[in-house]
Amino acid sequence: MDISDILEKFNIKPNNEELFQTAFIHSSYAVAFGLNHDYERLEFLGDSVLSMIVSDYLQQTHLDYGEGKLTKIRSNYVCQSALEVYSKELGLAECIKVNLEDSNITDNEILSISADVFESFLGAIYIDQGIDKAREFLKNNIFPYIDSKVIFFYDYKSQIKEYGDAEDIDIHYELVQEFGAPHDKTFIMSIIVDGINYGTGIGKSKKDAEQQAARKAIEYLGL
Repeated sequence: MDISDILEKFNIKPNNEELFQTAFIHSSYAVAFGLNHDYERLEFLGDSVLSMIVSDYLQQTHLDYGEGKLTKIRSNYVCQSALEVYSKELGLAECIKVNLEDSNITDNEILSISADVFESFLGAIYIDQGIDKAREFLKNNIFPYIDSKVIFFYDYKSQIKEYGDAEDIDIHYELVQEFGAPHDKTFIMSIIVDGINYGTGIGKSKKDAEQQAARKAIEYLGL
């Protein structure tokens, strides 16, 4: 699938097709081929557009929910794991232009890039077609995930924090080990509940490792 197929698939008649080409260009590709543009500015914009439109939809469809609960629900549908799925399912990931000879490009980085591209493509839609088309794109392709209550991310840290607050117990995380190249690190974090180590978690970021550690503590405590 190429970019023209993507545009046809989503019934987009571009005013500026170059904008959509740029939405798929990773910085490694831009450097390798001497281009002066990549998707990062579009990604920045698309991130805000996604958050705003999803927020608007949630507050219309969840009238009894407060700000805190709406924020938690939104985080599930705008997190990296969700964006990776959107990008793959919609065929956007197939159009990424990246320099695979760059030693910094790992498998994890490719997943991250695919998530970025979903946002940059949305940013291009917003600039080229306007907010109504961006909303239509999300309504047709992302809102069904929300309506079906698909879970992309579960916030174990928030759950264990609520437990600690309710029981007046101190809960914090400690770095056990980190290893790997600077661009591809792995972290091991432990969770300390009331002074006791309740488990460790491993992840490609400290936050991911903390989530895994929190999950183990929740299982151990039977929460």
